[in-house]
Amino acid sequence: MKKSQIKNELTMKQLDTQDVNQFHELLRYAFQVTEKDLFHFGWDNEEIKQSKSPILKNAHVLGWFHKYKLVSQIALYPMQMNIYNTIYKMGGITGVATYPEYSGIGLMMDLMHEILKVMRKNKQSISCLYPYSIPYYRSRGWEIVSDKMTFSLADHQVPRTPSVEGMIQRVSQNHPDLIALHDIFAKQTHGCLIRDNLAWNEYWRWDVDDEIIAIYYDKDDNPTGYIVYLLENDVFKIKELIYLNKEARYGIWGYINAHQSMFDRVEGLNFSNHNLAFLLEDGHIKETTQPYIMARIVDVEQFLSQYPFDTITFETTLSFIVHDVLLEWNNRIFTLCFKENHVYLEITPHKYQKDSMHTLNISYQDSHTNTLEIDIQTLTTMLLGYKRPLYLREIGRLNTNDHIINLLEEILPEGKAYFSDYF
Repeated sequence: MKKSQIKNELTMKQLDTQDVNQFHELLRYAFQVTEKDLFHFGWDNEEIKQSKSPILKNAHVLGWFHKYKLVSQIALYPMQMNIYNTIYKMGGITGVATYPEYSGIGLMMDLMHEILKVMRKNKQSISCLYPYSIPYYRSRGWEIVSDKMTFSLADHQVPRTPSVEGMIQRVSQNHPDLIALHDIFAKQTHGCLIRDNLAWNEYWRWDVDDEIIAIYYDKDDNPTGYIVYLLENDVFKIKELIYLNKEARYGIWGYINAHQSMFDRVEGLNFSNHNLAFLLEDGHIKETTQPYIMARIVDVEQFLSQYPFDTITFETTLSFIVHDVLLEWNNRIFTLCFKENHVYLEITPHKYQKDSMHTLNISYQDSHTNTLEIDIQTLTTMLLGYKRPLYLREIGRLNTNDHIINLLEEILPEGKAYFSDYF
């Protein structure tokens, strides 16, 4: 049988808990997770299978089956994220895998299209994933929207911070103050994931038992910052460090300093998009930056209808002619009409036939016809703030004039996304 004919024998369907063994085995094969890897993180084979069962209950998992054998799959997590202080429903993509003998016949493209249709129906107008291949996902409409920064500093470079009135307490993984503190942080931080039980389970999934959580409480006993860390082989390893104010930052770094006899070096992860070196007296440290999370707008109409554009003092319109390689419903013209402290969104086909109008809870205002042709990847990274309009024009991702660039720079909020989660 020719490889191209195999697809005629396959069936696409949603997975349930009865498929957990096949779901797990395909993941392990595709990502080459060995028994040694599982042992390192304290798992045995049966435990990891059981840990995946809630995913099949809480997520929407689609797969291609060859008779009774699962050969390709994709999982959709129902999530939420903060986009410039507006909480969006987000579809988290994970578990993307196909056995190699079934590759090259479009199975994953079909699964992606179907799962994106599910997102649209569920009003999840934005999707995020951790890419195993940036070119692969970019060709399907996703784009980089956040970075992960790593840093390493010697023990003598740890900052000496002012004394604070509060104190640190070590707590358990499920401590209510930890969960509440992250929720406060997430709801005031652009790009941050709002962690529900599913997200917290994913956050802890691959951690070793020796990880420690410590919360900073101010003098009034309010939790205002925390650190998740591990002491191993004379290295203080920071997984996550967040704080709501300067006092909490001082308190946590003072706590790190109190361990100085126990480490030679501090290593950590930083998702704030701000260099740690600038905060240090001795900033001659090693820092690296690499792309982390990719996103794509699933439904441009839904996404723009929520988007918090900055206010402007004049009336104008701005039209996006959107090109989406995968989702036909995004290939339309979306016109923002700024008038009288509102933004009106008009949607027309590429033939400029009026289709619908919605009112947005924003403000705006000139009256030239401003039209910008843009692909879904560039639109996504621009609206999430990873790259500004002027830079996108400089590198050839936008082809437009100074007037439109200046308008975009004025109406788009500033700030890069903070995204520290992995799923």
